[in-house]
Amino acid sequence: MNKWIDISQALDEKVPVWPGDTPFSNKLITNKEESGSVNVGQLNMSTHTGTHVDAPFHFDNDGKKVIDLDVNIFIGKAKVIHLPNKSYIGVKELSGLDLKGVVRLLIRTDAWKDRQKFPQSIPYFQPELSDYLSEVGIRLLGVDLPSVDPLESKELLIHHQLSAHGIHILEGLVLTNVLPGDYEMAALPLPLVEGDGSPVRAVLKKMT
Repeated sequence: MNKWIDISQALDEKVPVWPGDTPFSNKLITNKEESGSVNVGQLNMSTHTGTHVDAPFHFDNDGKKVIDLDVNIFIGKAKVIHLPNKSYIGVKELSGLDLKGVVRLLIRTDAWKDRQKFPQSIPYFQPELSDYLSEVGIRLLGVDLPSVDPLESKELLIHHQLSAHGIHILEGLVLTNVLPGDYEMAALPLPLVEGDGSPVRAVLKKMT
């Protein structure tokens, strides 16, 4: 029997965040001894901490918020591909792969080596890739990186291009021990009415 594989970043005080973003904290505001019955915790974090979904509102004031995203995009068959040691990823890197019928594409780059430190650099996605992904039918792009754009980017061109094609963005996946192939995936965002993004618990199960 195939088991579900957790591909989410563990959330504790060691989780790296974007420079200048809200540090993660999880503390008890009431303990069982004080309340007589329960422990109650309080979370403080950015919506883009760890493994997370970017809603279009993150980079477009008129874009959809998390509550508006179709939950069906985040559940179903996904393909994992392995593209290690790349400085960039474009159409050439994907053109030899069979992506027929693939709706959810997860790219394992292995570029984020130490998941307790924010990376200094990551592979970047070439602009023409968005058109190609749309043409082959991709509706969700997941990466083991903190962003689909270069870390220094302010215009977030790839975010905008993917959104224009209706392609959802899933970032911060942990794919280190995941082999290429076809999987069942679930990576549901929280129902945040005003959310520009949301942490997810992302899991995979190998298809037989």
